[in-house]
Amino acid sequence: MDVTEKVKLVVAALEDRKARDIRVIKVSGITTIADYFVICDGSNDNQLKALCDSVEEKLLDVPMKHREGTANGGWLLLDYYDIIVHIFSEEMRSFYDLERIWKDGTVINPGDM
Repeated sequence: MDVTEKVKLVVAALEDRKARDIRVIKVSGITTIADYFVICDGSNDNQLKALCDSVEEKLLDVPMKHREGTANGGWLLLDYYDIIVHIFSEEMRSFYDLERIWKDGTVINPGDM
């Protein structure tokens, strides 16, 4: 499975659980840590956990490098080597502001992949 297919699965998993403001940022030209970041937020701890669980279920056969954070901490990170998924509470997303930090990346409309 190529990286764009994996990104599509991640986006579908997040959409299934009603993630808010899903952003896909292509960062392959500016960093070696991943090719894409997928960023979203949820409205409460239960939704954050459901978003994380949904991604893990969709990518069950894809090796995961690392998982970090907790739903009640307002931030979860799933590192699939070439894709890093960031699931935030609205407050933590605003605090970390990854879209600003990685503004040199290319924002991709998930529907255009």
